[in-house]
Amino acid sequence: MAIYRLYTGDDGKSHMDELDLASHPDLTTLHASKGIVFRSAEPGRFSDWHNAPRRQYIITLSGEGEIGLEDGTTRRLRAGDVNLAEDMTGKGHTTRVVGDVPRVTATIHLED
Repeated sequence: MAIYRLYTGDDGKSHMDELDLASHPDLTTLHASKGIVFRSAEPGRFSDWHNAPRRQYIITLSGEGEIGLEDGTTRRLRAGDVNLAEDMTGKGHTTRVVGDVPRVTATIHLED
């Protein structure tokens, strides 16, 4: 399991950092949320440049996704991986479902 934070840097571009519980104990405390939604996306589905619509956790339950950044960096999200999406401004990122099975996610909308 990996935890990634997707955020907008001072340069207006999306960046992704890997977080760990030892260095970020705030991740082990209760986070207020508005709700949760489950989604399934077919292999090959591609979402061109977009921003996170809100602060949210996206947990990959099965399948795999790939996040693309403007600098050409990609990160593969596998079952069990968590993405804290906070890049609500700037150019954003791309998302692609990779592999040969649907990607199933649980998206938890965080309180403002």
